[in-house]
Amino acid sequence: MPHVLVAGNMHPSGQTLLKDAGHTVHHIPDITEESYAPFVDGADALIIRTQPLSAETLARAGKLAIVCRHGVGYDAVDVPALNARGIPLMVCGDVNSYSVAEHACMMILAASKRVLRADASVRHGPWKWRNSLESQDLRGRNLLILGFGRIGRHTANMMAGFGMTIRAHDPYITAENWPEGPVQPAPDLHEALAWADVVSVSAPKSDRPLIDRAEFDAMRDGTIVVNTARGGIVNELALAEALKSGRVGAAGIDVFDPEPPAEAHPLKGFDQVILSPHIAGVTDGASQRMATGSAQNVIDFFNGKPDLSLVVNRAHTIL
Repeated sequence: MPHVLVAGNMHPSGQTLLKDAGHTVHHIPDITEESYAPFVDGADALIIRTQPLSAETLARAGKLAIVCRHGVGYDAVDVPALNARGIPLMVCGDVNSYSVAEHACMMILAASKRVLRADASVRHGPWKWRNSLESQDLRGRNLLILGFGRIGRHTANMMAGFGMTIRAHDPYITAENWPEGPVQPAPDLHEALAWADVVSVSAPKSDRPLIDRAEFDAMRDGTIVVNTARGGIVNELALAEALKSGRVGAAGIDVFDPEPPAEAHPLKGFDQVILSPHIAGVTDGASQRMATGSAQNVIDFFNGKPDLSLVVNRAHTIL
């Protein structure tokens, strides 16, 4: 039976599913490429989390027939190297979009209400911090969502309940295909940033930051910025500068470049910034769904019945 290398923490339900199907499993809990690379030569299948899969590591994997992402993003995987060998890359279906959207909403609320400062005023004082009136309402304010896929749309639906006016910027969705509903498209990014009170990032990562110094300059003073997408989409040093100047009033950051962030990372010095360790999509429920989803992908592949809609590089493989 196939031997599966699981790189990174995985909910026990996933390993149980693989073993019940007769597969053997080698689990490497650490989330680094160096930790699992020495074992790829014996793997028929690789289930990987957020750590890289480079061409160098892939060259060691002579038996490898399938790679599955324990999630939906794959920016750390060398897809051309997989294509060169015809190895399919599969992702999970919609297993954590609601979880990520909930986390984005939590960060928007926490940043708006200055939760860290409020908590500190009770624990350490001064109580009279409450009179500073830093806590802000969301009703009637403008929310700009960058990236209007599943996560962005869920975030919009959730935040609409707070009475926000919502627009979205997504150059990959044409006007003809824009989803029905109250969220209006914002094709000009800088114009939209000048309009927004809150900016929530749900966009895919590209070769340059989507929010850099020029984009911060386009914002109005006191803007709230939330990133639950990928580290590097927001220039973190530029964000720190914008916080110092007051252009950004508060922020919520779940993702960093690199991860984990350095001990002296500048965002750690702001008590109006909520930080979390890339956990927006790592709830107990989402982790179980990702584990069983990635395990089922492996099982279905070796049974000759892969879900082709979950194969990222289908055009470069024979399935």
